[in-house]
Amino acid sequence: MGKTIMIVEDEQAFHDLYSMMLEDTGYEIVRAYDGDEALAKLEEKKPDLIILDILLDLVTGDTFFLYIKGMPEYSDIPVIICSSFSQKAYKNLKDMDPNLVFLEKPFTKEKMIEEITAKIG
Repeated sequence: MGKTIMIVEDEQAFHDLYSMMLEDTGYEIVRAYDGDEALAKLEEKKPDLIILDILLDLVTGDTFFLYIKGMPEYSDIPVIICSSFSQKAYKNLKDMDPNLVFLEKPFTKEKMIEEITAKIG
């Protein structure tokens, strides 16, 4: 069975873009549109990697990140944060998990695939 990537993003256009970038890679895609939905889906199936937006409704991306990194059953999931904000604003997240990848929008399909491959093959 292939590896699973959860996309946590509140904008449909970005879900579509990331899914298009990942088509033909063999990864199974799980979609969540806010932090609450992502937490519920984590309980259903643990993904191999999470692509996360910072600006989400209800539970924000940084809050979601801190929550999963504080839970032993989820703390080992690699996370790629995709945001138009500078990663400097979220240095505390990188301090908590040095393996965190931060992609500033816009980025290329090749960069996304490179980062995913480095994390989960």
